[in-house]
Amino acid sequence: MFVKLLKSKLHRATVTETKLHYPGSIAIDSDLMDAVGILPYESVLIADLNNGNRLETYVVPAEPGSGRIVMLGAAAQLVKPKDLVIILAFGYYSPEEAEQFKPRVAVLGQGNKIDRIL
Repeated sequence: MFVKLLKSKLHRATVTETKLHYPGSIAIDSDLMDAVGILPYESVLIADLNNGNRLETYVVPAEPGSGRIVMLGAAAQLVKPKDLVIILAFGYYSPEEAEQFKPRVAVLGQGNKIDRIL
């Protein structure tokens, strides 16, 4: 049996832009992805702090150091520029792995720069 645990989290990211006419996903500054261990094309859950919307999509890398968080495709209907979001990725672990596992969490501040790692 495996258990599903939080693997990676970007807390309080600010959406920088949206692009409705795109095949769909979320673009994230690749430096932020690396900081918490989110992989290109990994599935993520997005929780919008401004309106309560939650959606699942996949990640594509944005330019490193850009601070870009871009909602692409249909997600652009649910999340708007300047919204604060939480980006969550999960993994499946054996009970033995789960006992030792600690998620990688970054709290973001102005310009989507990392304020602290939890």
